[in-house]
Amino acid sequence: MTGFIFYVISGLLSLLVFAIIASAILSWLVAFNVINIRHPVASGVVRFLDAVTRPVLAPFQRFIPSLGGVDISPIVAILVIQAARQYLLPWLFAPLFRIVG
Repeated sequence: MTGFIFYVISGLLSLLVFAIIASAILSWLVAFNVINIRHPVASGVVRFLDAVTRPVLAPFQRFIPSLGGVDISPIVAILVIQAARQYLLPWLFAPLFRIVG
């Protein structure tokens, strides 16, 4: 059971990284008028990705200033999420793996 929970949390963190990357790419495509956000499907995708990534990116955007109009907070957020997934998550689950197996 512990392995299952570990696998689900690790997978959710990986999906969050992909959502941040997709949101960053989509923001550039919208900025350069490649994608029209007046289209209902495009608008729905943009709103969904914004709703998923905004709570994660907002704390980073408060502390990291934009550099010449370029927001580097997604890069820092991805680094923190990957570090948590690879180092912090196994460390937190190690006692449970020893107890439950």
